[in-house]
Amino acid sequence: MPSTSSAGDPVSLLKDLIRRRSITPADDGVLGVVEAALVPLDFAVIRKRFEGDGSYPVDNLFATRTGGNPGGKHLLFCGHTDVVPPGDASLWTHDPFGAEVAEGRIYGRGAADMKSGVAAFVAAVARAGETGGRISIAITNDEEADSVNGIDKLMAWAAAEGHRFDLAIVGEPSATARVGDSIKIGRRGSLNGKITVTGVQGHVAYPDRAKNPLPVLAAVVAALSGKLDDGSAQFPPSNLEFTSIDTGNTATNVIPASAVARFNVRFNDGWTPESLEAAIREA
Repeated sequence: MPSTSSAGDPVSLLKDLIRRRSITPADDGVLGVVEAALVPLDFAVIRKRFEGDGSYPVDNLFATRTGGNPGGKHLLFCGHTDVVPPGDASLWTHDPFGAEVAEGRIYGRGAADMKSGVAAFVAAVARAGETGGRISIAITNDEEADSVNGIDKLMAWAAAEGHRFDLAIVGEPSATARVGDSIKIGRRGSLNGKITVTGVQGHVAYPDRAKNPLPVLAAVVAALSGKLDDGSAQFPPSNLEFTSIDTGNTATNVIPASAVARFNVRFNDGWTPESLEAAIREA
């Protein structure tokens, strides 16, 4: 699909970005859309692919432009182009990758988080004109899942190449009621977990010969779900949310041998990953 957007038109660029099915870690040409918008703005664009460390390969983009004063301040725009899966597309009122406009809004995966931020970056530098320092843009396609071969490695590579940043703007959506009503001074931690309950498989007609793991797992889910604290001065309460329960069982008359639940915790500055894991295990 050819790109039809111009560098200074964030709406057109956002539509092009949304139309790319860049579900982590699939690129589907989304970084090419960003590159095509930046090259006419005199950015030197480098594509870096990282892999390993127990995760999937990921494509990343780093672009930089030096102004009239190479020794001036260095501003970094940082963001991601990957999106979470849309689920059942028939439940959407608009095509999740259609970039449809209705009543002044653009609908689709990434419209808020955060292809719109990337489009805003490009529009901002397109209108900035000549600057006294340097502007760089770092984009990964691995923020919504493992986040192993994305920004961390891209920033390590940039540091090794001699890049030092004085200021950074991250394009994650942070508004609560209207655009620009809050500015974040940090970010919460994120911890993923998996709980496996092992039972004994058997026929539902003879439950005395089996041990069903599902009631046990259901009790665990109920006990752990929800708010973990009352929040801190700068962050909301930490929260544990289960995202899936699975047995791999396709039969309706078989008690499964095991059941697995996956969860994510977004936690505030009252926790470390180690203390949070210990508290969950204790609970």
